[in-house]
Amino acid sequence: MTCFRPTVVLLFLVITFSSSVAIAQTRADGRKLSSPATSPASLEADSTRVRVGPGDLLEVKVFDISELDQQVRVSDRGDAVLTFLGRLHLAGLTTAEVQTLVENRLREGNFVREPQVSILIDEYGTQGVSILGEVAKPGVYPVLGPRTLLDMISLASGLTPMAAHEATIKRREGAEVFTASLSDNPAELLASNIELWPGDTVIVPKAGIVYVIGDVGKPGGFVMENSGRESLLEAVALAAGVNRTAALSKTRVIRKTSAGYEDIPVDLKRILNGKTADIALQREDIVYIPPSMARSMLFHTPQMLEAAASSAMVYTVVP
Repeated sequence: MTCFRPTVVLLFLVITFSSSVAIAQTRADGRKLSSPATSPASLEADSTRVRVGPGDLLEVKVFDISELDQQVRVSDRGDAVLTFLGRLHLAGLTTAEVQTLVENRLREGNFVREPQVSILIDEYGTQGVSILGEVAKPGVYPVLGPRTLLDMISLASGLTPMAAHEATIKRREGAEVFTASLSDNPAELLASNIELWPGDTVIVPKAGIVYVIGDVGKPGGFVMENSGRESLLEAVALAAGVNRTAALSKTRVIRKTSAGYEDIPVDLKRILNGKTADIALQREDIVYIPPSMARSMLFHTPQMLEAAASSAMVYTVVP
């Protein structure tokens, strides 16, 4: 039996090695199968997001045929001249559609049997992102590929003191319109730092203003901070508080609605004493705190109060 022992040992080693290889191959195959695949929907969304426009510089590459690699500029009419293919109208097409068009022309002309074409937009000619409203330098800014909302606000030299805490974005393609937060909270601001593409429009609206007039320390208009939310007590605090002669129980909030003016009586004294809940103000609200002895009738009607508020100085909080 000793004469067969080397053969048995050798056979055992071969079987063990084969099993190890099979297990390793199975694990490798498992990793390949479990690796995340790119979603066709996400690929389609990426390819349809940007369209070729006049003035764009395109980089055309054909796999394994370097002679057909080229850079072409799209003319003002939206045409580009490609080697062997001549003049093609590309304006308005997505990069995926241009890729399919070039592949079909190469195949139909018997230039390449099974072409694999890639199209990249190296430069955007006349396309840019429009940023309007409460920014220091509104205008149209050319972009080379996608940029973020904060990038474009930075290019426009930042926000004005009167800017609201939100921006409205309209995509170039379709009717998609949505709002992004411009909160003072860094985490919320970064979370809403979306990508912008050539042709998008950004509008930063004017912040809401509330007016506090009457027997207060600093009458005027005040920009609504805290993401556009402001209470009555906060507005009175911005106005440097009330004077000792103020008739707190006769406070009025004048609110302009579609049906006209709404005159809301408020007992500010009870709110200050904690007996009544604070109330939320809306943009363009006018808070009037009369003196205890009203010697003038100038502030008798809501229309007079609105005229007084319109001539008041507007303040903003500087951090």
